[in-house]
Amino acid sequence: MNNILQFDFIANKDNHTISINREFAADLQLVWAAWTEADILDQWWAPKPFKNKTKSMDCSTGGFWHYCMTGPENEVHWCRFDYQKVVPLQSYQGTDAFCDEAGIINHNMPRNNWYNKFSHVGDHTLVNILLTFSTLEDLEKIISMGFKEGFSAGLENLDQYIAAQFYLRKKNKPNNNARVSSYLNFPGNTEEAFNFYKKVFKSEFVNGIQRFRDIPQDENQPPVSENIKDMVLHVELPILGGHILMGTDAPKEMGFTLNKGNNLHICLEPESREEAKRIFDELSEGGTVTMPLADMFFGAYFGEFSDKYGINWMINFQQKD
Repeated sequence: MNNILQFDFIANKDNHTISINREFAADLQLVWAAWTEADILDQWWAPKPFKNKTKSMDCSTGGFWHYCMTGPENEVHWCRFDYQKVVPLQSYQGTDAFCDEAGIINHNMPRNNWYNKFSHVGDHTLVNILLTFSTLEDLEKIISMGFKEGFSAGLENLDQYIAAQFYLRKKNKPNNNARVSSYLNFPGNTEEAFNFYKKVFKSEFVNGIQRFRDIPQDENQPPVSENIKDMVLHVELPILGGHILMGTDAPKEMGFTLNKGNNLHICLEPESREEAKRIFDELSEGGTVTMPLADMFFGAYFGEFSDKYGINWMINFQQKD
């Protein structure tokens, strides 16, 4: 993984624009999904400590995304993005605006036009973003609201979280033997839950408990926040018949919102890349793919989906040395 990733942020007051070039160490399909699928957008879009929640989304030409950002004092800010043109895996453009819960635009707040272009850069992806404002006043107001800081921090935290998850999965599974596990997400009480499961099943954690403070420090990534350092990054516990429970804290401080139904995945780790693709294609038929199966920058061939019955699945093939 190349740790030197391009990130340019230029505000041009003469033509009322903000130009952003952001490189991601990930496949284009994964990056496109992160920008166009509500489940993923809700995890990183809002500036911290705000949380994002989608009310409805139709990411197609003529559709719109209606969402809200909720602050630490439970203040709610509604927004909508109207898609003027969408070219899958290439670009999209549209207008972003503040609105109310019914989606009626607030014309007293700044609006801006977005143009996002996605392109391959080797095994990375580059997103070129151009925001255009009607007036200099609108541009300066958005900047004063902390757009640059919140936007860049959210992207970096999501990069860091995903990379660390797969670093630890590779460490804990040293071979290509097929394995089935259940992956559990908790809002901050993973350790309590897994100590309970450990007592019930009378087993021991695989390689102990890894915490957010154990993430290898990267000078190009922000440091882990003090209030989440002791939370559980990854833990594995054998239960019955060789089955493994895996778990992690998905803290709201990093933009994650857990609900009953999205906090459990069945994780399949086939013995080969070919078998991973077969299972993914057949099992996801008629369902909803939330992350297309693709080679990830962290070394895995990975994808996520909900099947046609609403069950959440992860498919992960990690080539071992």
